[in-house]
Amino acid sequence: MKLGFHYWNYSTPDDPAQIASTLAETARIAEQSGVSSFSVMDHYFQMEHAEEPMLEGYTTLGYVAALTERMTLRMLVTGVMYRHPGLLAKIVTTLDVLSGGRAALGIGASWYEREQRGLGVPVVPVAERFERLEETLQICLQMWSDDNGPYRGRHYQLEETLCVPAPLGRSHLPIMIGGGGEQKTLLLVARYGDACNLFATGVDDVARKLEVLRTHCAAENRDYDAIEKTVAAMGPTLDDPDAFLADAKQYAKLGVSEIQVMPDRHPVAFAEQLAERITPRLADIG
Repeated sequence: MKLGFHYWNYSTPDDPAQIASTLAETARIAEQSGVSSFSVMDHYFQMEHAEEPMLEGYTTLGYVAALTERMTLRMLVTGVMYRHPGLLAKIVTTLDVLSGGRAALGIGASWYEREQRGLGVPVVPVAERFERLEETLQICLQMWSDDNGPYRGRHYQLEETLCVPAPLGRSHLPIMIGGGGEQKTLLLVARYGDACNLFATGVDDVARKLEVLRTHCAAENRDYDAIEKTVAAMGPTLDDPDAFLADAKQYAKLGVSEIQVMPDRHPVAFAEQLAERITPRLADIG
């Protein structure tokens, strides 16, 4: 079982001048302890606390890329409405090239309307967001292929899908689609995803959603086992490490290969305690 570190909050410490150094030290400790991936949120306002600090995600990942050497870097997850698909493909490819081939595309349908309305991002109905998500996935895959020709969709039209340089050493960047929607999101995972990301809402709930994914894979003639299964833990990881590890074992039995955790205290202290109390034991699971 791999461990992912999801850096979701920039409010601790409360001095904005310390955000960069705290992020840097946290990433350094996480990588040295064996953390597999490092992710940030794609938000511009902090959820439910808009007055608190929030950084733009891909700029943040570029900073982390310069400080690390091994961890996969991704957004958990990119909001589809925040960047034109052609530009998004270039942005993530840039991260991949500058990180030495460590970028992945995490993407979802986006949902936080307050920041969208506040910053002038178009707000469209949910059904249209999913249409745009599918077109974005198609555009990214075309830009990472040998086809540099046009793309004609309902919502996006591109004259040239040119992306030079291409992602390093791969036909395309790994695509993780976040969310557990059974009719649309998991169907898009079956069609386009290399990984899914579900909330760790309980073993039974995750098992049911993975069965839905399996059904979609069968309908799409897709190898279910080729899709990496990941979950994001929502509860406090360090309050009861034994319980967290017991849950991780159960998720591993379902085929989950990575569990992402979020700091619930000073990020550096969280990373240090994670390295001491969780990471060594988690490596034996799976």
